[in-house]
Parts: sequence; C-alpha cells; structure tokens
Amino acid sequence: MEPRPYPVRLRVRYAETDQMGVVHHAVYPVWFEAARSELARAVGLPYSDWERRGVWLMLSDLHCRYRRPARYDEDITVWVRVAEVASRRVTFAYRVTGPDGQVLAEGETRHLTVSSVTARPTVLPDELRDSLLRDPNTDDLPATT
Repeated sequence: MEPRPYPVRLRVRYAETDQMGVVHHAVYPVWFEAARSELARAVGLPYSDWERRGVWLMLSDLHCRYRRPARYDEDITVWVRVAEVASRRVTFAYRVTGPDGQVLAEGETRHLTVSSVTARPTVLPDELRDSLLRDPNTDDLPATT
C-alpha cells in the first residue's frame, strides 16, 4: 500500500512573487524541497540523519506542471508522497493546492542515492527505505532524532 500524501502548509512570501504578485516558477522546486524535508521528519528519519549515515539524495530529474498561479500572501499546501523506491533511486510526487483546494501545480523529483564518501551511487540502506515507506499521517511513528 502506498503512503498517503503528506500536507505541508506554507504562506507565499513577497520575495517569491513577481511585480504582479504571482509566484515565480523557480519557487516551486524550493517548495518541493521543503515538503520533502518535512516528510522525512514526519516519518521519523530527518534528512540530516541520512547524511550522518553517509547517504545523499542527489536530484537527477525535476518536473513541474503549472496549472494556476499562486499569489502573494496565500496559504498554500504542498502535498508530498513517495511515488517509488528502488535500490538506488527515490521518486517523490507533489501537488500544490491553493486556499480553495484548487490544484496550482503538480510535480515530481527523482533522486539517486549517493555515498557521501565516494560520491557514487549506492544501494539505499534498509532503514532508510523502510522510513520512506511509512505512512506519515499516523501517530505510531518513531520519534525524530
């Protein structure tokens, strides 16, 4: 069973918008990263723990489809979920919704698991794989470290 999307709520900051008050397209990948980091905390294994274990998630692909503009001072939600876990790759899927629930953007990032020692692809350790497969929307998760 696939974990349900995890909601990360953000407010659009002025610096993220253009002169018309519309969020610049380059901001969405930053929101995706913030959502990934929050998801890692929510499943009990923050990304900083991954790094301490010698594993980096190196971005290999990024896709974003813009559907409606996000605007200054809106409350938005970035829904993130793990879409795929392979031996050396993790894919995350995102959906950004506005205050009324309308979809503003959808995207996906694919990451290679890389050794921080060799900077070469490495097999995803079982503990990290297991954390990615947890449902972050439950109360029976291990405490974050």
